[in-house]
Amino acid sequence: MGQPRRNQISLKATPCYHLVSRCVRREFLCGHDPLTGRDYSHRRRWICQRLERLVQVFAVDVCAYAVMSNHYHLVVHIDEQTARSWTPHEVLRRWLMLFKGPAWMHEVVESGHRMASHPSMALIVAMYRSRLMSLSWFMRCMNEPIARRANREDQVSGHFWQGRYRCQALLDEGALMTAMAYVDLNPLRAGMVERPEDAQYASVAQRFSAAAGRPFVGIGPKVMDFPANGTVKGDEELTPLPVTSLEYLELIDWSGRAVIAGKGAAMPEDIPPVLERLGIGSDVFGDFVAGGSGRGLAVLGDPESLGSWAESLGRHHLKGRGLAAALFRRAGERLRFSSSKHVGRSRRSLPST
Repeated sequence: MGQPRRNQISLKATPCYHLVSRCVRREFLCGHDPLTGRDYSHRRRWICQRLERLVQVFAVDVCAYAVMSNHYHLVVHIDEQTARSWTPHEVLRRWLMLFKGPAWMHEVVESGHRMASHPSMALIVAMYRSRLMSLSWFMRCMNEPIARRANREDQVSGHFWQGRYRCQALLDEGALMTAMAYVDLNPLRAGMVERPEDAQYASVAQRFSAAAGRPFVGIGPKVMDFPANGTVKGDEELTPLPVTSLEYLELIDWSGRAVIAGKGAAMPEDIPPVLERLGIGSDVFGDFVAGGSGRGLAVLGDPESLGSWAESLGRHHLKGRGLAAALFRRAGERLRFSSSKHVGRSRRSLPST
């Protein structure tokens, strides 16, 4: 039985999430349909353009994305601290970038900071600020215009997306890196490209272009940068991306070779350092990014992070605890690049069941 969104999204537990939205009946409504012979590939560009616009409005950073033939993946980070720092004027200005809004709102924005800071508007501004860091509103603004545009093109009515988006909470650094690699390798795993960097509508192409010092010629939102030294930004706050760009590309390269060879391929002797540093079990990791496990999990993280998540929701058991234990083989061990603050706070193990 599916869980309500309030049990899947908790900014107190983690700001990072893996989102998936799939076309109705899993039809090829964003790619070439082999059954009808129609080509809908241009709609991938729509999705990337819309996503590029939304990240300029919402307090949401994109860590990874991939637009497939009948679905798309996002790994996002909700920047609550930045959203809280916006002035009332900035909140209303951003909202009007997406919605027409009432006449009074335009007058307030045009008048400057003075009227927007009026005490009587505090509740209104708080509501819009909350929406601009809400995944539900982000995905609503993402999917609804695409569905309407596609229906107009096909001259039909009805659902374009298969229900609501699927949400997977990413509780720690290892979970975040695993989800990002899974998303970036989706085009390769689906046989759409021979190399990860050839995926035109995926964030991995941006990563490779930046590492090679070349401008990214594709279309899509700017993805979150990796830190220069793979540690922290500022004095204490841990960056959501805890490794360097080179280390991540090494992880993608190793994982990509494993996917091409199949699940039973022998693991290379020279394991990229990022696997050891993130405490990820490489054999289970290869199966995960190949799509063999973890698809139905509502949350991803090491067992201790899962314990903290379950405690925050008042639950005693979470699906996927065994998979997490195998995937994150050094669960609970502090990473050498971690600071005193990290995504998974107040960690406790789940009780035995």
